[in-house]
Amino acid sequence: MPAGFVPPPESLAASRLLHRIRLRHLTCFVAVAQERNLGRAAERLHLTQPAVTKTLNELEALAGTRLVDRGRHGARLTPAGEQFLRHAVEVTDAMESAASALAGAGAPSTPIRVGALPTVASVLLPAAISRVHERYPGVGVQVTTGSNAVLLAAVRAGELDLALGRMTEPVALHDVAFELLYTESLALIVRPDHPLTASTGPAAMPAVLEYPLVVATAGTVPRHHTEVLLQRHGLHLPAGCVETLDVTVARTLARRGNAVWFTPERVPQTDLDDGTLVRLPQPTPGTAEPVGLFRRPAAESSAAIEELAGILRELADG
Repeated sequence: MPAGFVPPPESLAASRLLHRIRLRHLTCFVAVAQERNLGRAAERLHLTQPAVTKTLNELEALAGTRLVDRGRHGARLTPAGEQFLRHAVEVTDAMESAASALAGAGAPSTPIRVGALPTVASVLLPAAISRVHERYPGVGVQVTTGSNAVLLAAVRAGELDLALGRMTEPVALHDVAFELLYTESLALIVRPDHPLTASTGPAAMPAVLEYPLVVATAGTVPRHHTEVLLQRHGLHLPAGCVETLDVTVARTLARRGNAVWFTPERVPQTDLDDGTLVRLPQPTPGTAEPVGLFRRPAAESSAAIEELAGILRELADG
C-alpha cells in the first residue's frame, strides 16, 4: 500500500465488519430468513429462542441497521435484510460445501433440493431423477411442489437448489435466473370413449362446455389461458367446474367420467402414451407458455445438481 494512502470510509467499515461478524451470526440470520419464524429457526439450529434473538441483535448492532422485523406475523426481512440474505446464503453454502469436502467421500451426500409446479412436476422430473440416481446413487432428492411465487421465494432464499416453473414478470426475477426448457399450449383431454371423440374434427366449444370441466385454480397461468381461450369463442367458464392443480385428481376425473380436462399439453403425456386418455383435436391458439429452470446465478452447485439440470435440458429437447 502506498505511503500515506488512506482507505475510503466504506472500506474501513467493511473491514471492521469482516473481523467482527462470525459464522454463527450468518447461520442464525439465514435460518430466521428461511423459516420466517424465530421459534422454528431456534428448533432448526438446536438453540433456545432467546439465544437466536440475542445473536440476531448482535448482527444488527454490528450492521448498524435493522435486518429483520419481528412481530406477531413472524419474522420478515427488511430491505436491508433482503439485500444481505443473498451474500449470507452464499457464505453459509460455501462453508457447508467445504465441511462436506473435509469430511471425506464416505460422508452422507447433501440431497438435491428441487421445486416444481404441480402441473410441471410429473413431466420431466421423474425421468431426470432416475437418471441422476444411476450416476449418483448415494445422493437423495427432496422434491417440493408449490406456486410460482413460492418457488421463486424459496430459490431466492437458498431453500431450493433449482425449481421448475413458468416464466414470470421480469420484476419478480430479482436475484433469480430463468432458463427456458420448453413451451407448451393447452390441451383438452378426455377418456378414449368420451362422446366428444365420436367426431373426427374439433367439437364446437359450446358443446365442450356441456360436459363437466376440470381446470386449473384461479390465479395460475393455465387458468388464465383457459379463460382467454373460452373468451375467444364468446364463452365463460360455467358453474360447477372442478378447480385443481392436483394432477392425480384431474387425471382420475377424466378417466372415470365425461369430464374434459383443460391442461398444459405435456402434463398428461404418460396417459396419452398408454392410451388411457386422449387429446381432443381442439385448436388452442395463443395459449403457449414457457417452462424452465429457476436458479440463483451466484449459488454454488454440486456435480449432482449440475447433472440434474443437464438431464432436464436433454429431456426437454427430446
